[in-house]
Amino acid sequence: MKQNKPVHSRILTINLRGKILRILLLIVVVTSTIAIFLYRDRIEALSQYGYLGVFLINLVASGTILLPAPGALFTYAIGALLDPTVVGLASAAGASLGELSGYAAGVSGQAVISNTRLYRRLYTLMQSHTKFTTLILLVAAIIPNPFFDLVGMASGALRLPLLRFLSITFLGNLLKMLSIAYAGHYSLQWFIA
Repeated sequence: MKQNKPVHSRILTINLRGKILRILLLIVVVTSTIAIFLYRDRIEALSQYGYLGVFLINLVASGTILLPAPGALFTYAIGALLDPTVVGLASAAGASLGELSGYAAGVSGQAVISNTRLYRRLYTLMQSHTKFTTLILLVAAIIPNPFFDLVGMASGALRLPLLRFLSITFLGNLLKMLSIAYAGHYSLQWFIA
């Protein structure tokens, strides 16, 4: 006859696995952010690959947490050279996937940023007004700002469904990146004329 583990023992095992997973996820996010920041000059070389390059640049640029990376500048520049609609789509797709680093940091634990007043206010606002969480996420993705990582972390900490996070982030990034790509496209026309 097989003995089952007591319920409290199984709960402790699940909690320990969850903590280990969150710690590993946090280590991956912090390590990748530092690597992206240190090797940003090599990443700029990706722009020579056109649409794939702008996708990868925005993926990497959005993957940094709270460190500025020039993804929108590449979108602007490449939007002047290639079809701005496709540039906007590629940029938005890359940026949205890159934003998963902030979301993952929120899922893994809030310890890195939770002590800042801005994060606590944002987290509390999103938690207490769940109807507005989508709107907050959308507006934060549309507006070029370095604080989107805080919104991504709060979304992860609140366990916003991943598909919902990605779709809202993509929509916001699409509006932003299309605007930036078309601005690059039309500003080039001004210089040529």
